[in-house]
Amino acid sequence: MKTVRPADAETRERLREIAERPLPLDEWRRLSALPISDDERERTLELIGWFTRRDPSPRERLAYARRAYKRWVSALDWKR
Repeated sequence: MKTVRPADAETRERLREIAERPLPLDEWRRLSALPISDDERERTLELIGWFTRRDPSPRERLAYARRAYKRWVSALDWKR
């Protein structure tokens, strides 16, 4: 398993700025109107297939998402 190092303070701050930045409606409309490429659609469907085979029930998938979120927040050290 790959070891995840916590992000440094500068990276955490930059990610926080990006995550908390208000998204103007016109920018959201522009981005949401972009077409999905065939490659992106294929990769997305592959990931959905893997995920639903790995965690077949909605309860299992939600439990995985909660564990993963906890790992991500811990690795990014959002609380500091």
